[in-house]
Formats: sequence, structure tokens, C-alpha cells
Amino acid sequence: MPIKLLDDHKLNFDGLFTFEMANNHQGDVEHGKRIIREIAAGVRQAGVRGAIKLQFRDLDTFVHPDYRQNTDNKHIQRFLSTRLSSEQFAELVSEIRAQGMLTMCTPFDEPSVDLLERLEIDILKIGSCSAKDWPLLERAAKSRKPIIVSTGGLSMKDVDNLVSFLDHRYAHYAIMHCVAIYPTPMEKLQLNHIERLRQRYPQATIGFSTHEDPNNFDAIKMAYAKGARVFERHVGVPTDTITLNAYSSTPQQIAYWLAAYREAVAAMGPDDARVIESEESRDLLTLQRGIFAKRSIKAGEEIARDDVFFAFPIQSGQLSSGRWRSGLIADRDYPANAAIADAILSPVPSKREIIYQAIHEMKGMLNDAKIALSTEFSMELSHHYGIERFQEVGTTIIDCINREYCKKILIQLPGQQHPYHHHRKKEESFQVLSGELYVELEGRRRVLYSGDILVVQRGVKHRFWSETGAIFEEISSTHFNDDSIYDDPAINALPREARKTKLINWGRHQFD
Repeated sequence: MPIKLLDDHKLNFDGLFTFEMANNHQGDVEHGKRIIREIAAGVRQAGVRGAIKLQFRDLDTFVHPDYRQNTDNKHIQRFLSTRLSSEQFAELVSEIRAQGMLTMCTPFDEPSVDLLERLEIDILKIGSCSAKDWPLLERAAKSRKPIIVSTGGLSMKDVDNLVSFLDHRYAHYAIMHCVAIYPTPMEKLQLNHIERLRQRYPQATIGFSTHEDPNNFDAIKMAYAKGARVFERHVGVPTDTITLNAYSSTPQQIAYWLAAYREAVAAMGPDDARVIESEESRDLLTLQRGIFAKRSIKAGEEIARDDVFFAFPIQSGQLSSGRWRSGLIADRDYPANAAIADAILSPVPSKREIIYQAIHEMKGMLNDAKIALSTEFSMELSHHYGIERFQEVGTTIIDCINREYCKKILIQLPGQQHPYHHHRKKEESFQVLSGELYVELEGRRRVLYSGDILVVQRGVKHRFWSETGAIFEEISSTHFNDDSIYDDPAINALPREARKTKLINWGRHQFD
């Protein structure tokens, strides 16, 4: 029987919708249950995961006794007038569960965390106003509940402190972009901040806690496009005597809001590589130009640019204008105006084509990883079984410094491996900068993720590869040519120049 890990219970925040009831229950349990039922029905109809969120305050201690009658602060009388007992909150929690929803609560003080635990609430929420309340945060972290925290009004320095606090306490958390203006005008939503949070805290799910006009169904689409994956909205049900505030949604508005989310998910598509539909390719092909013979061309004759012209429409099996290369050899006789067949191209790419393609792919990987290179470096492609197999066996080495110490940046293309070898003189260490790198040392395999470091002592046999592509830094003692001894004697037998291609100019594709 496989071992069940202790953290397997962690909540998947991705795709979670939280519906904030706040004080919209108006202190009326039955009205609160109505809100829960109507929102839950919409959630089931939309086919999403939802949580109903309550707010807990121990009002006997939360509000200072000298301010119980105060009317200057608009919140005091609202909190006191909508008071529910712990037994009444328990009724709401039971209704939430009966409707198939997750339970969630924002505690505003430590006794409220105690109540949250007694009621076995699923998720703990920290509101923006409490995101720097360290005593409350300490108590919340001790609950071991999944935590969602809003960051309205917080500077990036504040968020850094908050994330560090939660990380050090092994909290399982998500971070919500939030603008604490009620309601939030469109021009103040600052949705670009979602992307910044994603880049700065890649270990956390990033979300969007919304306070815009309930009829705004565009903001959620943009937030999803920016990377938000957990969402929060204030909800309520109006009656003849109850009017909702300007940022709370009715069940019907929530239905439109969730429909907008589904449209955004469909429009954005998968997170990985773009899918090229066959219909798309066929339609574009009908608009391309083909290559035609300008004059009569004999089989075996080298075709120059002046011997052909490009024209629309392209014919079936014809070479497109985008695949033109100087020096093509005619595979048959072509009369004037005849379509040049795509079979004229060799199925085996040339050395130049292999290197060009590799350069373009590696530049894309470096850009994705935000790794910048200066203009002062040398670079070589190692192809241990020939350039023809470079995409399968090889690596790219960027030499940065080679003195008493040495620094290199190595790039493994997706699916590329570097063969078993060892060094007689050099000791080296690897630090992965991007992607996942598999390393085998003397038969023992390890997987290294971004940030991981591995030391390879001299004389230790090792090899490495990556399934999805990886960039890693090598720091070592001085590099010496021919210091790599390979397990395969066929590689050792090759002269260095036969298994290395040095790039003279990275930007202009010059190579030796």
C-alpha cells in the first residue's frame, strides 16, 4: 500500500470561487440561509467549485466598551445590529454544507479563530485590514487551515513580509489582489498587479478579490487572463426591505459573472504550448504563394533565385515561398510556369538549419526564464554523435569566465541528453536556473528543480538530461579542454572539433 503523505490534504485553490456574505444576512438566520441556497444553486448550474464565506467577530471584546454607542465609525453599529450567536452561525455552516459548498470564514480576532475551529470551517480568510495584524496572523497560522489572504492597501514590501511570515510557518495559502475601494471604479482595478504577484510569488496561487460594480462582467475576464485563479465576490439577496450595497451581487448577477469566467477560460485556452488547429493550417495554406519555374529547368540543375517566381495560389504538394532556399537542386524537369514540388527539399535538415533552429529555441528559453546575457561570452554546441543528432544528444555551453574558477551557463533542449562522462581535473557544481534537470551520478538518479544545487566531484561519472528543457549554471574549478572522459569510447575517439561547433556570433548566426 502506498504511503499517504501528510500534506496530501492540501486544498487546491485553483478554480475556487468564494462568495462573501459579510453582514448581508442582516442578522437574520433565515435570510442568510436563503442567500446560501440561491448562490449554491447558481454555483451548481455553472459547474464550478464554491465556498460561502462568513465573518466572525467576538463583538463583546472586538469593539471597545467606550465606543459601543459611537456613530462616527460606520462599521460599529452595522456589526452590532447584525450580531449572530455562535449557535446561529452553526446553523448557517450546516446549510452551507447541505448545499454542497465549502465553508469559509474571515475571523477578525483570536476568539473568532477558536470558533472557526470548533465549527470545523474548511478555509480561513484574512481580510486586507488584518493582513498586518501579526497576533491574529499568528493564531490563524496555528489553525493549520488553508488560508486565503487579501492584500488591499498593502505595499509590495508589506506583501513580502506577509508571504515570509506564512512561509516560515508552513502555511498553505493563496494571495488575493484586492483594491479596498467600495465599489472599485474600472480605472482603479490595477489588474496588472496580478501578473506581478504571480512572478514574485510563484509558490502561491494568486487570486482576485473583487469590489467593482456587480454589473461589471469584464474585470473577471481580464483578471483570469492576467493569471488570477481564485476569485471572491460579495453576495446578497435583495427583498422589499433589504437593499444591497453597491458592490454586492445578486444570484442573477453571479450567474452572469460565472458565465463571463467560463468565456475567459475558453478564450485563453491551455496554459502550455499553443494548439494549431488543422482547419487553421488549411485556411492559411490557401492564401500562401507557391514557387514556380520562371524558365525551363532540367533535372539536376541548381536553381537560382532568378530562375523562379512566387505566385498565388499554391498548388497541392508545391513548395511554398516561405521555404525557398538558394542552391536547391531540381529533382525533375520543370517547364516554365510549373510548380516546384516540395519533394525537392531534402528530408534531412542541413547543419545550418539545425543550428539556426537550436539558436532560436534557446533564445526563446532564455527569454522565458528572463536570463539576460552580455555580449562578452563564447558559445559552443556539443554534439557527441554528430550535429544531425544534436536535438537528441548534446548540450549548449555558454562560457562566461574561465580563470582559477570557471562559470558557464548550460542549456538542455527539451528531450536532449548529455552522455555519461567524468572529469579528471575539474570539480563542478550545477544550479538550475529554469526548468527541471535530471542528473545521474554513478547510477543514482536525481531531479533538480529551479534553485537546486548539486556538486559533482572530479572523477565522478555523471550524465544529465531534461524532458521539458532546462537552463543551469555550472560553477567549477578551471576548465581544461579534453578533460571530459566519456563512457562511450566512440565519443573519446572523435577529435574535439568533430563534436563541437563554436558560435562566433550569437546574434548573427555565425559559426565555425
